Parts: sequence; C-alpha cells; structure tokens
Amino acid sequence: MILKVKRLSEEAILPHYAHPGDAGLDLFAVEEAELAPGQSCMVKTGVAIELPGGTEAQVRPRSGLANKHAVTVLNTPGTIDEGYRGEVGVILINHGKAPFTVEKGMKIAQMIVKPVISVGVEEVSELSDTKRGTGGFGSTGYGKNEQGN
Repeated sequence: MILKVKRLSEEAILPHYAHPGDAGLDLFAVEEAELAPGQSCMVKTGVAIELPGGTEAQVRPRSGLANKHAVTVLNTPGTIDEGYRGEVGVILINHGKAPFTVEKGMKIAQMIVKPVISVGVEEVSELSDTKRGTGGFGSTGYGKNEQGN
C-alpha cells in the first residue's frame, strides 16, 4: 500500500518509520509552539495525505514525550478519515509542571494506518443477551482487593 503525501511547506519532513517493523510513522512539527503547563494547541505538520482506500490514520502520542515531559496527544487517538485532504495537525497538551517548547522538525506524534470496516446500521427493539449484559465502567472490579488499591 502507498500513502501519498503532499508537502505544504518546504520545511516539512515527510512522515516515515524510524525503524523497520515500526507500527507508526513519525510526524514532525513544522512550527514552533510553547505549551505552558495545562495548555493545549494544534501543531501543524506541513503535510497533507491521501490514504489508501478502506483505511484511516490514527494519530497517537509518542511515549518519549509522555514519559520525559508529560506531553501527549489530547484527542488520542486522533482519526484522519480517508477522504480528508487538509493539513495533518496534532493537538498536543502539556500535563507537566514545566513549560514545554515544540521545535521545528521535532517528532511530535506517530501515525498508524489501519483498515476500516464500515457497517450498516439497523434499529432493533432488543439486543441479544450476554453474560456481561450492561455491566461496564469498572463493573469487573479493580484487582487484588477490589477496593481500587
């Protein structure tokens, strides 16, 4: 499969895999941004993409930024639909205690291209029964002592 990429800025770095076998293509900032603690902003990548038919791209955080600086992708995973042709942007948020500077050319996120399954929607009056039923949001307990410790 081929991911078509259009450079929107001369300074843009095309998404690419850092290592053979990597799942995510690195995305790079094409602009500088200063993120104060608790602040979020959209960082441009300077590229637009044309995804292969039947796929989507998911924009995910980089573990190094999260671990070292508490900077992550706010709407993770961000979804890029097959038909979108605008600039790829990454919404970063600083969960850290110190300001963080995004520099031009910095790896800011990773992009995973995945197949999409489209489904038809059918309204029904009842759903089938399962053992789990409507249990959710912590219904299976917390672990060892079931008290969240």
